[in-house]
Amino acid sequence: MSIFMAEAYCSKMKSGEKDILDAIIPLLKLLTLTLMGLALAHPKIQIVPKATFKLLSKLVFALFLPCLIFIHLGKSITLESFKQWWFIPVNVLVSTLVGSILGILVVIICRPPPQFTRFTIIMTAFGNTGNLPIALVGSVCHDKENLFGSDCKQKGIAYVSFAQWVSVILVYTLVYHMMEPPLDYYEVVEEEGEEVAEKPFAEASTPLLIEAEWPGMENKETQNSKTPFIARIFKKMSSASRINVPDIEQTTVESQTSPRPITCFAAPRVVRKIKIVAEQTPFWHILQPPTIASLLAIIVGMVPQIKSFFFGYDAPMSFMSDSLEILAGAMVPSVMLILGGMLAEGPSDSKLGIRTTIGVIVARLLVLPLFGIGIVALADKMHLLVYGDEMYKFVLLLQYTTPSAILLGAIASLRGYAVCESSALLFWQHLLALLSFSLYIVVYFKLVL
Repeated sequence: MSIFMAEAYCSKMKSGEKDILDAIIPLLKLLTLTLMGLALAHPKIQIVPKATFKLLSKLVFALFLPCLIFIHLGKSITLESFKQWWFIPVNVLVSTLVGSILGILVVIICRPPPQFTRFTIIMTAFGNTGNLPIALVGSVCHDKENLFGSDCKQKGIAYVSFAQWVSVILVYTLVYHMMEPPLDYYEVVEEEGEEVAEKPFAEASTPLLIEAEWPGMENKETQNSKTPFIARIFKKMSSASRINVPDIEQTTVESQTSPRPITCFAAPRVVRKIKIVAEQTPFWHILQPPTIASLLAIIVGMVPQIKSFFFGYDAPMSFMSDSLEILAGAMVPSVMLILGGMLAEGPSDSKLGIRTTIGVIVARLLVLPLFGIGIVALADKMHLLVYGDEMYKFVLLLQYTTPSAILLGAIASLRGYAVCESSALLFWQHLLALLSFSLYIVVYFKLVL
């Protein structure tokens, strides 16, 4: 009996060690690629100049990533799976909402400088739902004996790609407006006679950080991209209301008429302001190559006649899909090399404060994944997930585990707001994410999946 118990105990120990190795080894692979990029781009060595990394990032953005999305999402998605995957984009919204609440708590507890209140909430709320999760899925699925089966990579990348369009819409609409320079700070600088009001926010930037997620971003600037345009519009509206209210009230008392017409006249003014906000929202930025690839993959995948034309051994356009798949294979190593190059530049000087920086990192990398475990487990019990699909749950959990989106750094540069702060915070988050990923992927593999 004792021999049997000893054998069972040893078997359990070996199984536990294998689970840990299955979780850690994929991260070690990505870490190796990142260290190579760091060594190649290090300022003291600089075997590969920054210009080369910028060109590589453009290839990832415009070619490698769209090819990867189109191939794997197009093969996996069908009309039936489109209906089953509905919780993936919903989970992005839920994770953003929970992250926003944590960001508000960070603001209350850590008390960042007033001009960085919105920035703190944004950096806590919006995670990386694109390149980094795809790299993790690709690394986890690289081993043929992975936990998710033979179609691990195809399904994982399809799930990640299906979530991207929600994040892109949120970033180019909500985040774009939240990242405009604070009105009060802008006005103070303007009164002091500075040439550029946003200059204190954007003394320096990290070009590779920006190019990594949005190549050619500097050409997207508009007349009002670096001004608190929306805030000024609504301040003027509220000022006009405060000036007009006494006159209207006096007229109302004298004429003994109902105040109901006031609402009627106020409504069109609000509508006009909202229309101006909509005109200043860069909706055209949403149609980036990865987003277009996602839309095309969904259309092709859900129409069997078109799908059979592109995918399959006997498909007429199989040579084209095979060519795209070859290009897609360069995406993961390229992204990790670029990340290494970004880390090689080091953190920028930040006025955010050490306490707030630590608060955002702890909330984003350590606290938010705990909520993610609870939310995904609850959704699984409510039968909202695809039954028996462990990769589906893994991708949902990754949406709570990643550091802040690198694209936020590009938006910060475009708006001229908290550029150095976003660069420094993204640097520390991505550096420490290696530890948090190791911790939570072990937890996911042993407890959740």
